[in-house]
Amino acid sequence: MKIVSARDFDLKREVEYGTPEQNESVRRIVADIRREGDAALLRYTEQLDRTTLTAAQLRVPQEELQAAYAAVEPSFVTAIRQAAVNIRAFHEKQKRNSWMDWQPDGSLLGQVIRPLKRVGVYVPGGKAAYPSSVLMNVIPAQVAGVPEIVLVTPPATNGGEGIDPYILVAAAEAGVNEMYRVGGAQAIAALAYGTESIAPVDKICGPGNIYVALAKREVYGAVDIDSIAGPSEIVVLADDKANPVYVAADLLSQAEHDEMASAILVTNSASLAEAVQAEVQRQLDVLPRRDIASASVEQHGAIIVVDSIDEGIDVVNRLAPEHLEIMVQEPMAYAGRIENAGAIFLGPYSSEPVGDYFAGPNHIIPTNGTARFSSPVDVDDFIKKSSLIYYSKEALLQNGAAIIELARHEGLEGHARAIAVRLEQEGKAESDNG
Repeated sequence: MKIVSARDFDLKREVEYGTPEQNESVRRIVADIRREGDAALLRYTEQLDRTTLTAAQLRVPQEELQAAYAAVEPSFVTAIRQAAVNIRAFHEKQKRNSWMDWQPDGSLLGQVIRPLKRVGVYVPGGKAAYPSSVLMNVIPAQVAGVPEIVLVTPPATNGGEGIDPYILVAAAEAGVNEMYRVGGAQAIAALAYGTESIAPVDKICGPGNIYVALAKREVYGAVDIDSIAGPSEIVVLADDKANPVYVAADLLSQAEHDEMASAILVTNSASLAEAVQAEVQRQLDVLPRRDIASASVEQHGAIIVVDSIDEGIDVVNRLAPEHLEIMVQEPMAYAGRIENAGAIFLGPYSSEPVGDYFAGPNHIIPTNGTARFSSPVDVDDFIKKSSLIYYSKEALLQNGAAIIELARHEGLEGHARAIAVRLEQEGKAESDNG
């Protein structure tokens, strides 16, 4: 893991747009699903996932979810239930209420908040199974009040036979009652446009591979999507009081995700930099996902040495990391100065996996520097808002001339006349009554 100065480091960030061949493949799949429905869905499932299904076999029955409990450890069930309680409690605090405000002139202004009607959750089945992501997508939608939540996942997880039982148990614990064994771009297209077996949704969320990401981009507009997620990333801001063993372990906790993940230490301590560099290598030697993590730290990892923690904060805000750990002597003193970070972990015992799995905040967090302008998934991602306007006669007579002035300034005479005709008729009526 290289040690560099802040001025010599540049984490290049590029949005993944895919190759021309990948984009063309996704467009073709989406168009075929939209045109042919189940027939294309089953064809691509056989072709790409090497699984032959009938339309009747697409939906995962509740009996299959319940049977999965026999294939997982009781300790996993206990842990996933505890995590679900924490996640639900955290997201309950995010709920908003509709509001209305009567004005002195008799008009009423307000905002009506409603949940989306139907949401699709994609659960990947590639290099690894992530049952925790089931909870992080489903529970906020439930808290928001979404009445229909449908989950899709590839028919065979990580090249094995069938759906990973841990995903099935997580879905059951989250209360999912509609689930389909279909993945890839074809699953995204089915959620967006519907087939004979799968009704279309209003929004699609959940991570996936490049084909899933490109498909989400392709169908956006027909439905809403959460984001186009990039590789995972962590920045640790640390001083000379930080434990290098802890720092190295947390850097590798992200590096092991995939070769494109980024793990960066920012410190004002040259001695800590050297200790962490050595500790990363020591821990890499015994890490099961050693090859993946090694590639990550070699290509996208760094230890940035700064002159002060103040300079380190400037570096952090420039990087806008997905995960930020602050391992300094007084972490609370610096938290308010962090402007750009998806999730902030304070102190030596708030390791990033605490947030990934258990504490309660959502682990679906903006990547690729997008924490500059976006936020973790929360209840607001599953609601929509409508403005409510009731204008009284008094308010229209009082403000009509100003409205007409603005409309005519923009060259929209029809807008102006819609108000003018009311002023004329209501003024005439008042004159006749007077």
